[in-house]
Amino acid sequence: MSFESRRELLFQVAPRYRTSGRKEKSAILKEFIASTGYSRKYAIRLLSLREIPSTRVIRRPRPRHYGKEVREALHVAWAAANYIGSKRLAPFLQELVPALEKHGHLKLTEDVRAPLLSVSPATIDRLLGPIRAGDIPRGISTTKAGTLLKHQIPIRTFADWNEKEPDFFEGDLVAHCGTNMEGAFLNTLVLTDIATGWVECMALLTRSGEAVIQALDHVRQLLPVVMLGLDTDNGSEFINADLLAYCKRESITFTRGRAQKKNDQCYVEQKNGVVVRQLVGYDRFEGMRAYRQLTELYRAVRLYVNFFQPSMKLQRKQREGGKVRRTYDTARTPYQRLRGIGPLTAEKSDRLERIYQALDPVHLLSQIRLLQDALWQHAVLPDRIGSTEKAEAELKAELRFQVSGFGLAGEAEDEGDDCGVPSGQREKRKYRKTKQPPVQHWWRTRKDPFANV
Repeated sequence: MSFESRRELLFQVAPRYRTSGRKEKSAILKEFIASTGYSRKYAIRLLSLREIPSTRVIRRPRPRHYGKEVREALHVAWAAANYIGSKRLAPFLQELVPALEKHGHLKLTEDVRAPLLSVSPATIDRLLGPIRAGDIPRGISTTKAGTLLKHQIPIRTFADWNEKEPDFFEGDLVAHCGTNMEGAFLNTLVLTDIATGWVECMALLTRSGEAVIQALDHVRQLLPVVMLGLDTDNGSEFINADLLAYCKRESITFTRGRAQKKNDQCYVEQKNGVVVRQLVGYDRFEGMRAYRQLTELYRAVRLYVNFFQPSMKLQRKQREGGKVRRTYDTARTPYQRLRGIGPLTAEKSDRLERIYQALDPVHLLSQIRLLQDALWQHAVLPDRIGSTEKAEAELKAELRFQVSGFGLAGEAEDEGDDCGVPSGQREKRKYRKTKQPPVQHWWRTRKDPFANV
């Protein structure tokens, strides 16, 4: 007897079994067991139920839509994008995958390409698995208040920006001093466009207004747009008469944030972390060799970040009870945003398109990692800071070099320049942490004065 036939018999016999007497129940039970083959106890339990359980539906797992080939191709694209989050990676796959295919890093069939380009952020998280970062070291604030010149520079807060048009930048300095602010060390000038997120990083030998002005001159030659506005913090390297006169002469609107309000420079502060600190780290760097190596690193970083690192911009915030719901736009790279809203001339637009078509994201990322390893070879140990006269002589040579010109940070490569790129497998970057005692310190180190009381 089939399962369906036994269920039909149960539906017919069960009501009569529950209303019958003892002898009739025994006869019905024997007949039911003989017909169905059930054991006696199981048959009694079925016939005694007030509600007959419906047929259980066996849910079989759906066939896999994303196979092994899709997972492997997604891993290649994720690595080429420097392991960004799924919400940034998913919309960027439409441009990243063709670039990887063009340079021979991916060879996809149509059965693999279609699901790869339509994968959702949640599926990306499921396929790749979460990666949790370890302890992130923190830097030291080296911002020193400027002079009384601040009253001549208007204040602009984070809420005053008009993000519809490019050309307005936030600027900040990142100190590569390690854990000690003594002596001379390198700094990085970070500039980011508010509307598009375009980022430019320049290595500085000294933390001074003259160095900032020289870096601004060079950055303005590299930018695809004209700098119309600059907003900085209240550090003395920005709040000075030289930079104020420079901005007036070049028709640049110069504004500053409020003191002790880092959120007024929220855009550039975010770039300090995800670009400079993530790629350079928290070590101390000083000297001409480290300066050259850091400049070489930023040559590759500016291309990779602006052309192959998508980001999401906050559209609106809405408070719902105790929670704040944030809505973001679709993740796009600075180049995509600039191409969409930027007032580019035909010459600049064609030039950016040629650069983008010639770039290989995988090769560019591997070059950045090699340059990182080469830079970290010049990290200064804490016990060697300012310990020799050689450092002072080298600093004088650096100052002469900086005054003579600022030509190292351009786009053209120096043919005879040796970057000192080491060979071999790349090691994971480690930072010194405070040593903890191996066991809990519970014993006394002094004599107990109340021992004999």
